[in-house]
Amino acid sequence: MKNENPLGHEKVGKLILRFAIPSIVGMVVGALYNIIAQIFIGQSVGYIGNAATNVEFPIATTALALALTFGIGAAANFSLALGAGDKERAVKIVGNSVFWLVVVGLTFSAVCRIFIKPLLRLLGATDEVLPYAMDYAGITTLGLCFIMLASGLSHIIRADGRPKLSMLSMIAGCVFNIILVPTLMFGFDMGIKGAAVATVISQFISAVLGLIFISRMRQVKLALACFKPSLSITFDILKLGVAPFINHISAAIVQIFLNNSLKRYGTESIYGAEISLAVAGIVMKTNMLFFSVVIGISQGCQPIIGFNYGAKKYDRVRQALKLGLIAATIMSVISFLCYQIFPRQLISIFGEGNDLYFELAERFFRIYLVLAFINGIQPLCGNFFTSIGKAFKGVFIAMTRQLIFFLPLILTLPIFFGINGIIYSGPIADAAAMALALLLVALEIRRMKRLPG
Repeated sequence: MKNENPLGHEKVGKLILRFAIPSIVGMVVGALYNIIAQIFIGQSVGYIGNAATNVEFPIATTALALALTFGIGAAANFSLALGAGDKERAVKIVGNSVFWLVVVGLTFSAVCRIFIKPLLRLLGATDEVLPYAMDYAGITTLGLCFIMLASGLSHIIRADGRPKLSMLSMIAGCVFNIILVPTLMFGFDMGIKGAAVATVISQFISAVLGLIFISRMRQVKLALACFKPSLSITFDILKLGVAPFINHISAAIVQIFLNNSLKRYGTESIYGAEISLAVAGIVMKTNMLFFSVVIGISQGCQPIIGFNYGAKKYDRVRQALKLGLIAATIMSVISFLCYQIFPRQLISIFGEGNDLYFELAERFFRIYLVLAFINGIQPLCGNFFTSIGKAFKGVFIAMTRQLIFFLPLILTLPIFFGINGIIYSGPIADAAAMALALLLVALEIRRMKRLPG
């Protein structure tokens, strides 16, 4: 038993705590990068600055989507390979993932920097918001490769059985960010540019620590040859990484349409475009902070589910899924209560505004997130299919909330109900996505019970 991987024999609840807590910390830290900057920007620039960071947000979300493609895709394949006892394949998976994180990260950063002004216009920047968005995104796009490396490598480090180091690499960057943002913004009088510079420096620190930790893996020994790109390995990584990619790229695509809808229908409302963009951005990022806990729980379950499915220990797979769903639902209920009881306090953290600003913010929190208590179910179900190697179902579940349900709703309901149509689109999409995810998982669990263990 001493030589057996603990993923296959330790208590599932204990394993989830061990892997999920560092993963939660890592995801929360990632969410804090945007929120910390937005808080100080809101306090110094006002809601126009918050609108500017909201316009830039789809770029950062796309970078995270690419990072998760190669990070979670590699981690899932790595766990399956270890469960099957194939360490030679496992080391190649790690090397290929690192190679593509660097190449894709540099390419994406260069493309965004070259086309930054038309890109921000496409993302919904108004004439008043554009100068602030240019100052912020013009700098943050230089660090997109660091975002991808830090996030992608953290998943591989965790799958190697070292969740604490994965957590440390992310925490270090966040601590520097908390110190540098106010220092550069106010101490060096750099304004919104200071927040962007602080974010890039902090992400660079996390990326460097990730590279150091990945060079000293526990389960496999990296060699130069493993970094040579392999089509078959790359395809397998993409196959299992496409679900989290779709989930996050869907959020980026929806954010683009959402920003432009807010720009159009906000202008037609009593609130105006800038207030609508600022409020929606704050609500989305605040929810992302709570939701990152759910994603962290989901990712913490991934190596447990993946290893035991590869080892044909299906009872442990079902147990991990059940405990993960319970934990995610508890967190979702807590977030729901915060949105319903403290919307004014939450929005006030991000700076002051007029009466219309606070009125819209309270309505957005309470109505758009009225079903937040069920929002932990869909990501757990999608990650479950990714963890057991069923990429297509994982992709489909990842697409349901954002692309299949929410996007058509925000394109149609505002035609009849204006900005209220945007607000009510959220809970409708949440309910539909949750119901479909539960149905698919129930069918899979029934099939799994018939498999020989």
